[in-house]
Amino acid sequence: MNDFSHRDLRVVKKQVHRLGLSMSFGLDPSGLSAAIERGVNYFFWTGSRTAKLVPVLKEKLARDREGCVVATGPTFGFFQRGIRKGCEAALKKLGIDYIDVLQLFWLGKMSAWSPGNIETLVKLKEEGKIRSIGVSIHDRPRAGRLAEDSVIDHFMIRYNAAHPGAERDIFPHLGRRNPNVVAYTATSWRKLLKKPNGWDGEPMTAGDCYRFCLSSSHVDVVLTGPANQRELLENLAALDKGPLSPEEDERMRRFGAVVHG
Repeated sequence: MNDFSHRDLRVVKKQVHRLGLSMSFGLDPSGLSAAIERGVNYFFWTGSRTAKLVPVLKEKLARDREGCVVATGPTFGFFQRGIRKGCEAALKKLGIDYIDVLQLFWLGKMSAWSPGNIETLVKLKEEGKIRSIGVSIHDRPRAGRLAEDSVIDHFMIRYNAAHPGAERDIFPHLGRRNPNVVAYTATSWRKLLKKPNGWDGEPMTAGDCYRFCLSSSHVDVVLTGPANQRELLENLAALDKGPLSPEEDERMRRFGAVVHG
């Protein structure tokens, strides 16, 4: 089933709630439980600032592994040994048999797309330890080239009303292989939530920002990083409004251009 709030995620072959949870921004265990109760099932997990959430996540994974998508990766992905070690450490920490999306983070800065690393990722997939190969990447032209011709199944990219360049540099290159796309920094690190100089009107809400990302048919999931349960519930409620209307989209783009400066 595909609707505004849900998407069949290719390669991993699971349906996900399109509001994915980034777990390292302060949400407490009761907040994570609330997210799970409301159908959130895409979890972007790293070892940073998430120790208190691990028991709740592990319990959910033990109870409903096929109903969850876990995206994670090694802190640094420069060498084959580190990638494999990071993968196996995550499997052990979460008590699972496979990772849905193993990512190399910030490709070109915190990780390398080298022949050896590619070989390691492909082997991990063949071994069944991961289901898809992912990267996060800021270099949009490079992301477009890799979307057209690589083994990458999953791209995590910056995309928001202040930085819509993926519409030019990445989205037109997705067609042949159709990798998954996850958007992050939807609020442009909260800049889109503040009224800038030169704007006559109210700023955007976080919900507006998530709806902007998900109104693109190319975006499968947008990450949210709520600090508390109230923010989480507000963000989930915003998706009930559905995609942006043409008028809302035009306003968001004008606002984003002013924020971008």
